[in-house]
Amino acid sequence: MPLDHTAKGVYVIAPTPFRPDGALDLDSTRRMTEFFVGAGCDGMTILGVMGEAPKLDGAESLEFSRHVIRAAGGAKIIVGVTAPGFAAMRALARGVMDAGAAGVMIAPPSHLRTDDSVVAYFHQAIEAIGGDIPWVLQDYPQLFQVQMPPAVIRRIVTELPSCVMLKHEDWPGLEKISALRKFQQDGMLRPISILCGNGGIFLDFEMERGADGAMTGYAFPDMLVDLVKLSAAGERDRAHDLFDAHLPLIRYELQPGVGLGVRKYVLARRGIIASDAQRRPAAGMSAAARAEVEYLLSRVARHDPRAKLPAVG
Repeated sequence: MPLDHTAKGVYVIAPTPFRPDGALDLDSTRRMTEFFVGAGCDGMTILGVMGEAPKLDGAESLEFSRHVIRAAGGAKIIVGVTAPGFAAMRALARGVMDAGAAGVMIAPPSHLRTDDSVVAYFHQAIEAIGGDIPWVLQDYPQLFQVQMPPAVIRRIVTELPSCVMLKHEDWPGLEKISALRKFQQDGMLRPISILCGNGGIFLDFEMERGADGAMTGYAFPDMLVDLVKLSAAGERDRAHDLFDAHLPLIRYELQPGVGLGVRKYVLARRGIIASDAQRRPAAGMSAAARAEVEYLLSRVARHDPRAKLPAVG
């Protein structure tokens, strides 16, 4: 089923598994996908910022997407199609939709500096890929250096009906969520799904501000599933207790550069992927960093048995 504005829950940002020699690891891709879906994720987003998308060529991106879509069963798969040019964006978008993807995600290029230029860019992007493809607007100013205040997001959503979801990654961004939901309450914005990123660092309060769930990566996406369910059920203290137990590891994983290495390291420790390899260029983990992560895992395990892993070596 195509993505629409009713989407909620957890759409985990998936890494791209590689073998130590840098080749795609499609066995780990299948195992990872089955784990995420089995853990309760409503969908997955692939080839995003933490998916090392720029390190794949067009054929690899399509091959990887097809393997995830096949392994996901009925779970919805969103594919990041951001590219320097619209020809590459269109080719990947049409290819993954033909393969069964639920929608695509598009981020703005970093050179945009005015509200009008931002809106115009997305008009051109949707003209290129086709207005029949549901898409996610990625708002991540810390990385892309493009500011999209609530009024600009409202313009994009209003003028481009195929935009059905906002991936909210502004920081601080709680007031932005409240402003967008107020637009909806006042009849100034049609309904849109809001899923939040930033490694889940503010997910506890983002849910309370009106987010529909998470679209982020973390080495324990099954915890994100539990957190979103507890928040949706009004179990505020239980949600915050669970979040607080994981927060030190979430914070550590959120480090620029090394963060993907941390995430892949823990996913490999959990047996979800075979190797924590990244395709070069990549920032590896030092022995000290691995020791720190192991210490954090032992701390999390005091409250969540999922973090109790077999000893290294």
